[in-house]
This record gives sequence, structure tokens and C-alpha cells, in this order.
Amino acid sequence: MEDKKRTEPQIKDQAPKNNRREFIKKAGVATAGAIAATAGLSAPYAYSASKPIKWRLQTYSGAALGAHVIKPQIEAFNRAAHGQMEIELYYADQLAPTGELFRAMQNGMIDAVQSDDATMASPVDISVFGGYFPFSTRYSLDLPVLFKFYGLDKIWQEAYDEVKGVEWLGAGAWDPLHIFTKEPIRSVADMKGKRVFGVPTAGKFLSRYGLIPVTLPADDIEIALQTGELDGVAWCGFTEAYEIGWADVCKYALLNNVTGAWCGSYFANSKSWAKVPPHLQELFKLSMDSSHYYRQVWYWGGEAKLRVSGNKLELTTIPAKEWDQVVKDSEAYWNELAAISPRAKKVVEIFKEYSRTMEKAGVPYRYS
Repeated sequence: MEDKKRTEPQIKDQAPKNNRREFIKKAGVATAGAIAATAGLSAPYAYSASKPIKWRLQTYSGAALGAHVIKPQIEAFNRAAHGQMEIELYYADQLAPTGELFRAMQNGMIDAVQSDDATMASPVDISVFGGYFPFSTRYSLDLPVLFKFYGLDKIWQEAYDEVKGVEWLGAGAWDPLHIFTKEPIRSVADMKGKRVFGVPTAGKFLSRYGLIPVTLPADDIEIALQTGELDGVAWCGFTEAYEIGWADVCKYALLNNVTGAWCGSYFANSKSWAKVPPHLQELFKLSMDSSHYYRQVWYWGGEAKLRVSGNKLELTTIPAKEWDQVVKDSEAYWNELAAISPRAKKVVEIFKEYSRTMEKAGVPYRYS
């Protein structure tokens, strides 16, 4: 018993004296090292301020228009990403021709794209509804409502899920479609023979009245108008026509619009998207929403202001009786495109349902 009592204090004296602060410091270092080691082995995302994730994004728009429809968004995203990711912005045709954008993104030449489905030749059965689908909308707010509350988002997602290598990230509204020409259009007959630069689906519809759709690089349009290669454009609204410079070379603007809003989307290469960590994916989608809001305000205010106070274009109209027939003709066109596939038919049925709802709702959703 005595020997045992004598040895216990000696064992205690030999034990190290623990300092709480030292213990916390050492524990912190050990934990940080363990986390770093684990991250190095298993984390799917690797980025740093010295080596950020880099994307190349090309838009359908030229530089003048791009300064509004995407540049503010990309600059804001790059600031908010805080060195973890950088997006290099390219304008129409700089890396790939607009008609080849989808393939360029799919094969990884470009990481992301801002465009409508039809113009970039998306290989999906609903691509005809991208851009300007005749009389599918009256106002720019119609489009996001169709995607958010009427199911177009699910249909677009389903369609692009079937395409390997590409992610559809979301759609938004741009400006209404008007026709700007060097010679006036005051009747449907005046469309005949006029060569216009325009988006595919609306151009195909308008061709039944003799309008001739022409495809050219965006930067060549103004010169083509000056030289007489083109008689006009059916690509945008008043805001773009003034911003781009087409209002300087056209003389007339037709007030009867073919569609209330252009439908454009954001896309990404699947591998590029997978390399972006969740918080930056969310940040990019938030920046898309910010861009959608910017355009809603810019276009909505610009369209009204330039119709009233713009002094470069003389305004013309096609009489209501004639234009009502054009609207009526679009019903047959809708049914033609509905026959493409069951999914296309579903889109057309949504447009019809939405149109009926808005007409029944009346003012301010529809005035006539």
C-alpha cells in the first residue's frame, strides 16, 4: 500500500502540463490540415484567386446592343465572384458564327451562350418557339409568366435534357418585333419583295406575304441596308433599332408588331457547368435574373419614349382590318408547328390557353 501511494505522485509529476490556449492552437492546426488534405482528395471543385475558373461566353448580339443586354450582368458577376471565376464576354460571330453557336458550345469551344433557340440552330423540337413566335405574346411580361406559371420552363428543361453536352439555364424576355424599312409599309401588299434581316420563325411566317428573309452576320446589316442588299430588318423593337444604328439607315417603322417579346435563353456546356461550384452556379443564375430585370425596364421605357420622341423614323400602320387577318393567319401557322412533335403541340396548347386567359382577364392584361 505504501509503495503504491509513493509511485502515484511520481507518475503525475512526469505527465506534461496542458495549456488550454496551446491545445486549441494545436487542435486548430490539426483540423485545418485534415480539412485541406480531405479537400485535396475528394472535393470536385478547385479554384483560387490565383487560378480562377474561366469561361468564354458568346452572345447573339453585337457590341452596341451587348452593352445593355449582357455586359452589365457579366461585369457584375465577375465582381461578385471575387476572383473565384471570370467570364470573358464575346459578341456576335467573334468566336463562332451565330448559326453555329450551339455546336460550338456543345463541343466545348465556348463555355456558355446567350441566344434564342432558333437563331443558334438548337437541335430540339421546340427551337421554333425561341426568338419571335408570331403573336404568342403581347407584352414582355407575358414571356416570364409563361415560363414560370404555365410550364414552359419544364418543357424547355425536358427538351434540353435529351441533348448531350448542353445545359439550358433559363429564359427571359427582350423587345417586341417591329419591321423597319427604307420604303414605307402601309398595307400587307407593301411587304411583297422586301428583303429583310430577321429571326427564322417570324421570317418564315411573314414570307407568306412576300417578305424575303435574309440571313447575314449582325455586323454586316447596316452596310447591307446602305448598299441596297437589304430593304429592312424584322429583328427587334425601337430601342434596338436606335441603339444599334439601324434607325439611321431605315426611314420607316411599322407600328403593327408581330410579337410582344423575343424569347432568349442562357446555355452552358455540361462539362463547364459541372466544374462550377454550387454557390457560383447560383450566383450566375441570380445575375441572369438581374439581366432580365434590366432588359424589362430598358426595353419597356425605350419603346414608348422612342415612338413618341424619336425623330429618325416615320411611323406607319397597316389598317386594322388587314392586320386582323394576319393575326388570324397565325392560328394556322401555330397548328403547322404543333404538328412537329407531341412536345411542340403541348407548347402551342399553352400559348392558346394563355391567350384565352389574358383575353378574359381584360384590362390591363389585354385591351382588345
